[in-house]
Amino acid sequence: MDVSRQLFGIMPDGTEVFCWILTNEKGFIAKILDYGATIQSIIVPDKNGEPVDVVLGYDTLEGYISGDCYIGATVGRFANRIKKGRFELNGEKYELCINNGPNHLHGGEKGFDRCVWSAKQIGEKVVFSRTSPDGEEGYPGKLEVKVTFCWEGDSIKIEYEAETDRDTILNLTNHSYFNLNGEGKVDEHLLQIEADRYTVCDENCTPTGELAPVEGTAMDFRNFKTIGKDAYNDEPCVKPFGGYDANFVISGHPFAKATGDKTGITVVADTDQPGVQLYTANALTEQKGKGGADYGFRSAFCLETQHFPDCVNHPEWPSPILRKDEKFRSFTTYTFICGRTEKQM
Repeated sequence: MDVSRQLFGIMPDGTEVFCWILTNEKGFIAKILDYGATIQSIIVPDKNGEPVDVVLGYDTLEGYISGDCYIGATVGRFANRIKKGRFELNGEKYELCINNGPNHLHGGEKGFDRCVWSAKQIGEKVVFSRTSPDGEEGYPGKLEVKVTFCWEGDSIKIEYEAETDRDTILNLTNHSYFNLNGEGKVDEHLLQIEADRYTVCDENCTPTGELAPVEGTAMDFRNFKTIGKDAYNDEPCVKPFGGYDANFVISGHPFAKATGDKTGITVVADTDQPGVQLYTANALTEQKGKGGADYGFRSAFCLETQHFPDCVNHPEWPSPILRKDEKFRSFTTYTFICGRTEKQM
């Protein structure tokens, strides 16, 4: 196991941004930026032993600063949507900025993805930390948050920790865009999700409060199927969004497996969170990524582990409230099986 770092770029205010390079015993490589605590690259071998970078990203800091799709970033304070940016906590009403149609999305105009985190190596891990002051983006409480990345065997493990001096809400995730072929559309990727239900959304991708069964719908990934099989149909769970942008209620572990049809690379995902947002890059604009790769519509998929979107306004769902002096802890792992198809698993 090896950990090193190199200068990646310099912010307009002169702050240096570093790229941390984590390499496991097999030579799998993960590169993490302290801008946004962002996964910039994950390189693993395909079925022929050739290295493939399986996440989208940019070669320069400027790409991340000008980007608007949260590519690879740590998202917070509250991942996903809050309806109309409004919630009530301890009898007090809060209004957050509206930055996604009529909703608040991914922490606001300057969420955690837009911050340069402090970073340090501890053994074979890299720990990113920051203080989110009371009132940042409208959220109550001073929040101390840490995100730790490391290899555990063939798994990238992400560990989240947070404490607050005042009751607040919290929903952290990583927004990596996976393409297990390296580039191109992911329609032919095979995907399985252990979920019997999903959170039904309105036309603004905001939960209605209904938890509906996946059976008989485009949302049914309980058995392997290609991402593109039902993504283009007329069902209300996919058509308004141009594909998948929905939260699944996790019902088994590990909760997801996906395999690249060309490389044979498989990722197996697990978490202790109650939900996962499957997003199929429906709104990703045509652009150039790392090495000049073409990114755009359906060129990746995201598995964003999380509390349910807008759960702060649905008390019957798992709560995102972090109380004063409590400690929040959570984990997500992405395990890479290289050169094997799902039929071999």
